[in-house]
Amino acid sequence: MNLSRLVLVATAIVLLTAACNNTKPGTTAQTQPSSSAPGSAPATPDEFASARANFAKHCKECHGENAEGQTVTKDGKKLKVPSLRTGHALKHPDTEFVKQISKGGDGMPAFGEGTPEPAKEKLSAKEIDDMVRFIRHEFQGGNASPMMSPMKDMKMK
Repeated sequence: MNLSRLVLVATAIVLLTAACNNTKPGTTAQTQPSSSAPGSAPATPDEFASARANFAKHCKECHGENAEGQTVTKDGKKLKVPSLRTGHALKHPDTEFVKQISKGGDGMPAFGEGTPEPAKEKLSAKEIDDMVRFIRHEFQGGNASPMMSPMKDMKMK
């Protein structure tokens, strides 16, 4: 009687185990990584995704895909667009970048809200702040300026 109980319990365990694995014949069960496993980090969204899209839409045409600068012709004028990777761009404080993006000048259109260029799509103060952070991170090796929010510190005149 004990042997038949042992066989019955063993059979139940085998069937339960097979049912729980739920694999198709000819395949092997693969374990999924646990999100709580040590050393695993959840995927983080790209914090610069919006700024990257704005750069591609508004800046790439003149500054180039890699922000290396180039000569472009706009409205019949040849413009030497500066690199955002080298030279004076590395020395400008964030407030200067914000001012240039917002108000334009030297052939660059104004992208700040409340500027007189109605044909251009405007960027919000947050979008401009994010753009400056993106330029610092992506093209200048993370050379962050000491200011955390340049748009808040700059008075639009």
